[in-house]
Amino acid sequence: MIWDQLTSEEIGQLDKNIPVVLPMAATEQHGTHLPLATDRMIGEHFSTELHKVIPDNVLILPIVAVGCSDHHMDFEGTLTLRHDTFGSQVQDIVRSVIHHGFRKIVLLNSHGGNQGIGQVLIEQLGDAHPDCHIAMVTWWKIAMDNLLELNETGFGGVGHAGEFETSLMLLIAPELVRKEKIAPGANTNTFDWAAGDMLRGPAASYYQTMKEMTPNGTFGDPTNATKEKGILITQYVIQSLKKIITDFSKIS
Repeated sequence: MIWDQLTSEEIGQLDKNIPVVLPMAATEQHGTHLPLATDRMIGEHFSTELHKVIPDNVLILPIVAVGCSDHHMDFEGTLTLRHDTFGSQVQDIVRSVIHHGFRKIVLLNSHGGNQGIGQVLIEQLGDAHPDCHIAMVTWWKIAMDNLLELNETGFGGVGHAGEFETSLMLLIAPELVRKEKIAPGANTNTFDWAAGDMLRGPAASYYQTMKEMTPNGTFGDPTNATKEKGILITQYVIQSLKKIITDFSKIS
């Protein structure tokens, strides 16, 4: 079910045991070949596909479309919220959901820059609402084993606007992919312990702006991206999401 497509009366009549999903995304640069809406469209895509699989057993909230993207602000068009602004927005939405009687909330994240504040949010919300069950899932993390097998571009190839995000956009909105501008990212090497991508995390956190990480805005290699790969990524992520929602549904 889609939260804002229901009436107030219909929301009131729902079983409050149903898990509620809040998609969290970003509006920011994605290299020269992908639109600013990439993270939002990917988050909405996974929400829609999850709803198709279990329409009566999940409740999808409107997406938080602007996230924490200060590290992308060197590139035109990027929008960003301060961590406390983003955190307040998510907390207020979740508090509204809890006020209406729902106790199982999943934050569905499609932007790397939201992960830090996302962890803080589930700890703050969990502490403030001990009778609730709250989780955050980031799409590439919950399907990591399958995605590692699917990855063709190797270490550093599935970063920002790389092989996986481009494959998803070729599936979701191929008309928005500037195919003639697809080229490998200009990944900048720093320290071995700071190297990583979406699937292979660094040993330690080291802050850099995206322009410092890659002057052309693409971190990774989108040249091996395909629509078919986007379909497989979707299947793997939805399989994992369905299990998470199903597990939440079983909690008494």
